[in-house]
Amino acid sequence: MFANLIGAIRVPWTGPGRPRTRPEAVLADKAYSSRANRALLRSRGITAVIAEPSDQAGHRKRRGSKGGRPPKFDTEAYKGRNVIERSFNVLKQWRALATRYDKLAITYRGGVVLGVIITWLRELGDTP
Repeated sequence: MFANLIGAIRVPWTGPGRPRTRPEAVLADKAYSSRANRALLRSRGITAVIAEPSDQAGHRKRRGSKGGRPPKFDTEAYKGRNVIERSFNVLKQWRALATRYDKLAITYRGGVVLGVIITWLRELGDTP
């Protein structure tokens, strides 16, 4: 799913031209710290800001010099990940999104988009 998610990113320019498909960095949870995910990001020239799980670090250290270097990690950038987590927690207030009742992915995505729009309008403060 991670490759599909990265492939679906489209950030439109303010002027003419095609949308940007390569973010500068990806801030992710330790669950996304697999070799395949890191290799995908490296091949696309995207900085991976993903913490290394303690079990992976232990396996790497156990192998000694053959285990390789630890992956590069930017602690200051990782501190901004809490904003993303709080945004997900706001969306999870909707029971249908938290439990994923929808059978089709497009219906689920529509619910997420609707939830984001309502949250954004609430944050504007213009609406009652």
